[in-house]
Amino acid sequence: MRLGALCEKAGVALSGDANAGVTGFAIDHRKIAPGTVFGAFRGARFNGEDFIADAVKAGAVAIVARPEVQVDGAVHFADAEPRRLFARLAGQFFTPVPDTLVAVTGTNGKTSTVELTRQLWRMAGLRAASIGTLGVTTSDESVSTGLTTPDIVTFLSNLTGLAREGVSHVAYEASSHGLSQFRNEGPAVMAGAFTNLSRDHLDYHADMEDYFAAKMRLFDEVVSPDGTAVIWADDAWSVRAAEHAAQRGVKPFTVGEKGDAIRLISRTPGLLGQVLEIEHAGTQRKIELPLIGAYQAANALVAAGLVLATGGDPALTFDAMKRLQTVRGRLERAGLTGAGAPIYVDYAHTPDALEAAIAALRPHAEARLIVVFGAGGDRDTGKRAEMGKVAAKGADVVIVTDDNPRGEDPGTIRAMVREGCPDAREIGDRREAIAAAVGEAGAGDIVLVAGKGHEQGQIIGSGAQVRVLPFDDVTVARQEAGAKGRT
Repeated sequence: MRLGALCEKAGVALSGDANAGVTGFAIDHRKIAPGTVFGAFRGARFNGEDFIADAVKAGAVAIVARPEVQVDGAVHFADAEPRRLFARLAGQFFTPVPDTLVAVTGTNGKTSTVELTRQLWRMAGLRAASIGTLGVTTSDESVSTGLTTPDIVTFLSNLTGLAREGVSHVAYEASSHGLSQFRNEGPAVMAGAFTNLSRDHLDYHADMEDYFAAKMRLFDEVVSPDGTAVIWADDAWSVRAAEHAAQRGVKPFTVGEKGDAIRLISRTPGLLGQVLEIEHAGTQRKIELPLIGAYQAANALVAAGLVLATGGDPALTFDAMKRLQTVRGRLERAGLTGAGAPIYVDYAHTPDALEAAIAALRPHAEARLIVVFGAGGDRDTGKRAEMGKVAAKGADVVIVTDDNPRGEDPGTIRAMVREGCPDAREIGDRREAIAAAVGEAGAGDIVLVAGKGHEQGQIIGSGAQVRVLPFDDVTVARQEAGAKGRT
């Protein structure tokens, strides 16, 4: 593609060689090839502006950077928000993309919602995929990216690759980091969803208002003006989320007990799932959802809202909800203890998410609920004691352990957690903690191992000293259950 044609498609002024050939985009100067457009951004650890000369020497045809940056030997696309401009240009280069894109933001539920949306589309006979924490998931494969929202080049190239494979529908996670760093820009987004907002990532965002503002870029700028905002209506922040959508002209589609589009009339927990009674378009329906927990019901209904907002048939969509499958690491049943107690693994790593996971399992515990959890290092310290309080209030037995301590002292992290649950047991080694819970669980008990979910490693250290030790909560739980006579 010629640089002039790219700029014309993106609506960007060009002062330079319009005939220069563009071969790709990169935000890593080590990946520059002749014809590359290089995004020189300032980051938390590295400043891409320091590598502009190297990028030009390697053949970069254009540099996207702040106006005050010096660029010699290549076209300088100057903008106060270079990440936004870079995404705008890249969005015109990476084609084709799937016809239907939807995005999901919120503190909790993003991964489940995009994956459940993909499942509903697939059951409707569509070629669908999801992108997020679990990687790029299609009907027959999963490729890990390691990030909730991958960088803009990876994101757009993934979309193009999926489109060339015949995928027509994609649901992706839009994290606050990704939204604030313009990693989700470019192609038209037909519908966006807001699941909820609770304390998280305050090591990155100044406060909750700043955190919420980052989430609301989804409705303020990313979703097409003629698109739809699917909003879980029962969250404290949902009214404000709907206001953001309405101010831009994006159509609100609210879901939940307070929902106008899909109203949740009742929810009855069962042994392996729950029965939902809903109302949509004047018709009441009963759905036997094979997922446990109130928050899983919320995720499934928001997913259904996204499908309906993008042209899905209501009868087919609600019927398909009866065949939804558990998402990896989201209240995933890992096995049974020797006494027959089920072991669940969940990604809950915030106070709100831990409270929701405990609330989901509590109705199913005939006896005790045993909870194993910890808190991550080098992250928001204020949520640690709050998570301890939630566990102490909702569980019968609490075991505090390590969870990605990173560069912090694990004992210090555990002590901060135990400020909220002083009577909890403390077992630093995560395998030993899980083994203790499995060994203690009796008939009628339930074990919840929270915090890591789908993750495959325990992160120790930081910087040059970082190590990722292989660790999978589901695998470890099954091994410990097997060692004690049952899986």
